[in-house]
Amino acid sequence: MDRLEAMRIFGSVAEHQGFASAAKSLGMSAASVTRAVASLEQAIGARLLIRTTRSVKLTEVGYRYLQDSRRILAEVKEAEAQAAGSFSAPAGTLTLTAPALFGRHYVLPILLEFLDLHPAINVRTVFVDRVTNLIDEGIDIAVRIAHLPDSGLSASRVGHVTRVMCGAPSYFEAHGVPQVPDDLRAHRLIARIGIFGAQEWTFGRNSEIRVPANSRFVCNTNDAAIDACVMGWGISRFLSYQVAPDILSGRLQRVLAEYEEEPVPIHIIHAEGRTASARVRAFVDFATKRLRANRHING
Repeated sequence: MDRLEAMRIFGSVAEHQGFASAAKSLGMSAASVTRAVASLEQAIGARLLIRTTRSVKLTEVGYRYLQDSRRILAEVKEAEAQAAGSFSAPAGTLTLTAPALFGRHYVLPILLEFLDLHPAINVRTVFVDRVTNLIDEGIDIAVRIAHLPDSGLSASRVGHVTRVMCGAPSYFEAHGVPQVPDDLRAHRLIARIGIFGAQEWTFGRNSEIRVPANSRFVCNTNDAAIDACVMGWGISRFLSYQVAPDILSGRLQRVLAEYEEEPVPIHIIHAEGRTASARVRAFVDFATKRLRANRHING
């Protein structure tokens, strides 16, 4: 049995967490599947699976080998498709990650339009407010709102956002409008756990102004902080895309604009470079055009 077939069998055992269920899905006998994995372990010189009477689990080496083998098998599949002349037809599953609110408001509509245009593509989203590892987590494409470090990832800049202070007009009518960052010491601040959960907020093009972010009210989600601001309880700081609809509608009012920091770039990144699959290349091209045309992240 060749190595690629053994990788495929091993991947099925890991996915089904058992030899019998993997054998059934592959149309093979359980004995053949067991021999294939044993031969693979012998060829590698490492144990990939921990076998018990009730379950099969990956070893640490097995987990890493599973990620590598999935990547290799995907590359072989793409190479075969290219040789067969079908590389230009997007197909398969596309996994994409983005910050939660950005994904919901800006990426989701693009994904739905993309799915309608490409019926052979399936999409899995990972909208979370943390930095994901594309390789380890099996993600094809990520939207990152940050200054990117040097890496081997391919990146396309699609826009930028700024950190803005805002509150409801009713709040400012009752408590006054801050004129300089130091005025925030006398205001009701709404803080958040996470990126803006720091003890200090910085202002100025070079982040040279620092103000304590003391707050009686700390939210664990951006949605809750935005709602509290719209209700007029206090003021808070957000990335501009998070509150753009509320500012546009007049529910929120932007303040201290002249003290805002340098804009933060938005990129679409992926790990495959020029060898990216058709589905990755198709979505990157499609989403880049749509996002660059969005005034909320390019105004």
